[in-house]
Amino acid sequence: MRSRGRGARVGYRVAMGCLVVLLALVSARLALFFVWIFDNSLLDRAFDEWWVPLAGFFILPWTTLAYTLCFSSGNRVVGFEWFLVGFAFLVDVSTWFGGRREQAARR
Repeated sequence: MRSRGRGARVGYRVAMGCLVVLLALVSARLALFFVWIFDNSLLDRAFDEWWVPLAGFFILPWTTLAYTLCFSSGNRVVGFEWFLVGFAFLVDVSTWFGGRREQAARR
């Protein structure tokens, strides 16, 4: 850990969290990829099986990313964090149905 200022410690996870948020602005899949590359322990702790985050990467990337980040804060998802995961799920579902509607409008 590096120290900054008056003895305040800045950990690796804090810096990683900022990087994940910036990458998520570009793409949830890109952010999940970097979480997997640089701190695979987040995904290991959040999911029991290896195939769940892999399926989430392809099917529900925003939901997988939100669950992973909310789970990492206290090793469980509680309270308002479930709202964030639910909102991410709605974003994922809206991208699926919005893309189909746009494709139908082009025909």
